[in-house]
Amino acid sequence: MTVEFIGYAAGRQASEIVAPEGPIIQPGYLREVARTHEEAGFDRVLIAQSASSPDGFILADQVLSATERLGVLLAHRPGFVAPTQLARKLATLDAFHPGRIALHVITGGDDADQARDGDFTDKPTRYRRTDDFLEVVRKTWEGAEPFDHNGEFYQVRDARSDVRPDRIPVYFGGASGDAIRVGAKHADVYAFWGEPLAGIAERINQVRAAAAPHGRAPAFSVSLRPIPAATEAEAWVRARDVLRLTQDCVRDFKGIRDSSAAVGSQRLLEAAATGEVHDERLWTAVAKTTGAAGNSTALVGSYEQVADALLDYVRLGVGTLLIRGFSPLAGARDYGTLVRLVRERAGAVTVGA
Repeated sequence: MTVEFIGYAAGRQASEIVAPEGPIIQPGYLREVARTHEEAGFDRVLIAQSASSPDGFILADQVLSATERLGVLLAHRPGFVAPTQLARKLATLDAFHPGRIALHVITGGDDADQARDGDFTDKPTRYRRTDDFLEVVRKTWEGAEPFDHNGEFYQVRDARSDVRPDRIPVYFGGASGDAIRVGAKHADVYAFWGEPLAGIAERINQVRAAAAPHGRAPAFSVSLRPIPAATEAEAWVRARDVLRLTQDCVRDFKGIRDSSAAVGSQRLLEAAATGEVHDERLWTAVAKTTGAAGNSTALVGSYEQVADALLDYVRLGVGTLLIRGFSPLAGARDYGTLVRLVRERAGAVTVGA
């Protein structure tokens, strides 16, 4: 089985254990982290979005211009840019960097952050809007002839685009029933946070069942924070250091995102409440400390042990692994070993075994 690896790139280095320093846009750092991921064998890097973050399209162009092969997974929240415009923006970026663009649709689980950009809709409404939005995006990409669209949120007349991509994959995140309903209809890749294996198997089955009536069979992604070392004992020393630094950060910095309304976060917290370690390697302590405000579960062990744990997700049918370090740049350098080990062993993996 072929495994896709996605890392993480931002305008400056910051994480649960790395306090941001200096301007929020540091071109040298962005180029370095992009090239480091490419050298480590990653396929793409995620460029995240929030109501206060720099423009992702510009960051994506900088990453693509600084590398030769690396792609980007560009996060986007529907509702602020017209879908016909979004489709043309992505298609234009793809024209300069063919085949290296993917869209990550984030409908938005944090009401307060949505409101910062002027969106006061509730989550069910946002998911209905996302459904309508993606209908228009795909029509814009896929047809050369003008089209009309009369949806609940978007109406266009005689719309068309002079620039269309061969293919831009759509990734989709969300754990609620509304997310599964909409994501299963539109996603090429459905993305999960790093739950225990049983939880991921359950969610894969849910999405597959929801996708089948639409004639779709999406692929799947899992996001994790590996903490590997030469030995398992050394890895646990590193993990405890990460937890201590995270606890210091949570105490000193009150800006941790509110994840109370996010179903995905609640699932991680439920796993943390039943045990600190699941499936031998899945460590939930950081998720518990931060309120699971984002991708926050780790795999702890030697490089070989962590690679085998990643392959356990592949056996469930996961084809994409989004891995990022608690020290982003050092993690990108370090993970080259994991990327190599997983790819060497993936050919022997039987999905569903």
